[in-house]
Amino acid sequence: MEQVIIIGGGAAGMMAAISLAEQGYKPTLIEKNDKLGKKLFITGKGRCNLTNNCQVDELLKNVVTNDKFMYSSFYGFDARQTIEWFEANGLPTKTERGNRVFPISDHSSDVLRTLENRMRQLGVNIFLQTEVTELLYDEYDSENQLESESISKNKYEKCISGVLYRTKDGSKKTMKCTRIIVATGGLSYPQTGSTGDGFRWAKELGLRVADLHPALVPMCAREGLCKELMGLTLKNVRISFIAKVKNKDKLLYKDHGELLFTHFGVSGPIVLSASSYVYKYIKDDLRLVINMKPALTREQLDLRVLRDFSKNQNKDIRNALDELLPKRMIEYVIEAASIDPYKKVHEINKAERVRLIDALTEFTIHITDFRDYPEAIITQGGLSVKEVNPQTMEVKRVKGLYYIGEVLDVDALTGGFNLQIAWSTARCVCIEK
Repeated sequence: MEQVIIIGGGAAGMMAAISLAEQGYKPTLIEKNDKLGKKLFITGKGRCNLTNNCQVDELLKNVVTNDKFMYSSFYGFDARQTIEWFEANGLPTKTERGNRVFPISDHSSDVLRTLENRMRQLGVNIFLQTEVTELLYDEYDSENQLESESISKNKYEKCISGVLYRTKDGSKKTMKCTRIIVATGGLSYPQTGSTGDGFRWAKELGLRVADLHPALVPMCAREGLCKELMGLTLKNVRISFIAKVKNKDKLLYKDHGELLFTHFGVSGPIVLSASSYVYKYIKDDLRLVINMKPALTREQLDLRVLRDFSKNQNKDIRNALDELLPKRMIEYVIEAASIDPYKKVHEINKAERVRLIDALTEFTIHITDFRDYPEAIITQGGLSVKEVNPQTMEVKRVKGLYYIGEVLDVDALTGGFNLQIAWSTARCVCIEK
């Protein structure tokens, strides 16, 4: 039986260990932390959004980078199979708004326990507090490959032979193997042990690694009003991200949902999703435009404003919009409309009313930066998918080396899609006996 080592005890690593053990292998899982699944434990604010209960075509639509690469693995192990697998192994689930799937208990610890129990049942060998420092390999003698061998199609340059690792007491040791599955994650949430080891090893092997940056991450804003509004959530708003590209405004992204003001800028589900699309435009006068009343046309909104005005004719305008906006937001909308906040409602002219409609539907915030990896849900970038066989997850140029999960240049939106990438790529690993 071939010796298989899996590096990384997160979602992808644990599922790969289980999948291989179910196929009859005796894999060894190596994790640098003192416990498994540290990032999985904090996923979904501790509830763990396991997957998204949708069809494969919908999964693919929510993959931001290299969706076509995921075709084989998604069809090989989709969201329905993920749900069925966890339920068959003792974890009941529920589907919530947006088809998000959670354990009924709302505890990520139960997801982790399910994976650990299954590994224990299958006899997976687990090394904790053990850090792999180097992948060992031999140069591959391609001239000796036979045309009848399936490996001849890959034209390997190197062949995996083992790993060099460091134990808790600091001693260095070597473990021989013929297969290595790298499931080390990205750079997000570095406190969980994600330090980019898989990217470093790929570069050392001469493999291409796409540029790395934080994704599904909050954004920093120029305007000081964000700090003043910290903690305020705008619900059911429509956002648009616009940048100046070749001296022309270009619409980059639009969405509908919740936005949260923070002490540094903006966050919330729609902002996090947008970050994966607009990151590269940060130097192009990137603007967030908020429509606070997307359900109304401008004409309908104008009539709504007139109705509110008619009920508050003798009030200052700053005290006349309580039914239209959150109280903390009013002064900033009035300021954006260039209206004197102490002006009486009955004195507001049509031009000022038009500016008020503009402020309500095109409230603009200038984005200056993105928060860093400690606040990013995932990493965008990673091992180029051109280096990997999408049907087996094996690196094309290194015999016996497989990359799965976040370490690949594949990422998706929030809603359970990134964990589904982890489960699917892990179950996709195919080792020929």
